[in-house]
Amino acid sequence: MGEVTTSLQRPVTNTGRSQLVRHVDSFEIQPPTPPSHNGVPRSAWARARRRVSRWHRPYTAALLLVDFLAVVLADWAAQEAFGQARAGFYNAQEDPTWFYTVAFLLLPLGWLVILWGNRAYDRRYMGLGPDEFKRVIRAGVAVAATVSFIAFATKTDLSRYTVGFALLGALVLILFGRILARFTLHAVRRRVGQAGHRMVLVGTLPECLEVYTAVTRNPSAGLVPVAIHITDGYAAARGIQTPVPVYAGRDVLALVREVGGDTIAVCGSASAEPGELRRLAWQLEGSGVDLVVAPQLTDIAGPRVHIRPIEGLPLLHVEEPTLSGPALLAKNLMDRVAAGLGLLLLVPVFLAIGVAIRLSDPGPVFFRQPRVGHEGRTFRVWKFRTMYVDAEDRLAGLVDQNETDGMLFKMKHDPRVFPVGRFLRASSLDELPQLINVLWGEMSLVGPRPLPADDGDFLGDVRRRLLVRPGMTGLWQVSGRSDLSWDEAVRLDLYYVDNWSLAYDLSILWRTVGVVLARKGAY
Repeated sequence: MGEVTTSLQRPVTNTGRSQLVRHVDSFEIQPPTPPSHNGVPRSAWARARRRVSRWHRPYTAALLLVDFLAVVLADWAAQEAFGQARAGFYNAQEDPTWFYTVAFLLLPLGWLVILWGNRAYDRRYMGLGPDEFKRVIRAGVAVAATVSFIAFATKTDLSRYTVGFALLGALVLILFGRILARFTLHAVRRRVGQAGHRMVLVGTLPECLEVYTAVTRNPSAGLVPVAIHITDGYAAARGIQTPVPVYAGRDVLALVREVGGDTIAVCGSASAEPGELRRLAWQLEGSGVDLVVAPQLTDIAGPRVHIRPIEGLPLLHVEEPTLSGPALLAKNLMDRVAAGLGLLLLVPVFLAIGVAIRLSDPGPVFFRQPRVGHEGRTFRVWKFRTMYVDAEDRLAGLVDQNETDGMLFKMKHDPRVFPVGRFLRASSLDELPQLINVLWGEMSLVGPRPLPADDGDFLGDVRRRLLVRPGMTGLWQVSGRSDLSWDEAVRLDLYYVDNWSLAYDLSILWRTVGVVLARKGAY
């Protein structure tokens, strides 16, 4: 039964809400919903206590405890490691009370205060993206500067090794604690479905469905759409299948409370009505419901978007992608150094894999195939051979069993792959020789995946991926690899091209480790 309603309508039944797909085709008339509160709450403190979404409060408390213990542990380790730990503290040998107070109480509390001041406990940055870690690092620099200033102002002769070890150790332990906390939070969100935001999407149906697809693509983000309120009337959604209930013409705040939501997401063109959006923000004051805006800027990362208000009009300024400059030089240097060191360290592994391949199937150890690289230049990629030598001849008889779309041929159980080759693919060890391509500058550690050169010309949006060097790993690999459709893989490649940064590369490399160990989408 359909779930579209107007201001005089409500869903026909409640039993259908558990279904994954809903069919919009009917409605019934009900008494109008009374208007909700509109205006500034009496107390800002009362408004904060009435916030509907409360998962971040115990999570923040846990982070405070973990950060405090991390600093205490780092200070204790520094004291045990260096004999001059108490240097600079007056009468510390006879009565170390003041030293212990500073090391195990005041300094940890100072860390917490500076972390809080750098908004490292802001719920908007918790659990997703690199901003949380950037703020922790920024707080670590501020702590080091503060300790240095206090020591200089009071002429306290501290042990530099002890202080440096304690501060750096505390920063590393805090970051490690944040990683563990984020891993736990993501596990709770994926397996239990808690510790997230229940969202009501407001806008036209196509805009809301686009946002729905984006926010549900990564369950670890904790954004769970529970309803859609369309602004163009229920007729626009009649007969269309939707993953969540669809409403129309309702009081949005009353609808949020009815479906148990805590966040309203204004999508696309609905956010272009400044008067309506402003009145909605007024209506939500004191309600405890969060308001977010999803403008029509898809696949553009936050660092490229800046808000520049002009006479009360907030303009979103989109910066150009950074495809040159010092950051690109640093990326190239990092690629060459890492590839050179990797090849030296992996020589024994290469020898072992080469012997296993020759014992499995006589023939060359390496497989070299033409691929399209930076700016359309063709190069030959290095890989360990994982298929029998007659694999190309047998391809014609397997084309109708292709399990993916687009320009690649993929089979989960390809009979052309010998057993050792299947292990190499599952563990991604067959990709290691591409370090040679990285060392020669034909590839990068992180970038779009290199596609075969004999699959036709790169036209339209796909050609934009050639603006950067292809990578050994990338967003496609950490997001599903061969399990992704061709359109999704292209979307991820284009997103990387438009939004890459050194920090983003490091994040993808870190995520690659987990994906490789889990053998996700590798066949």
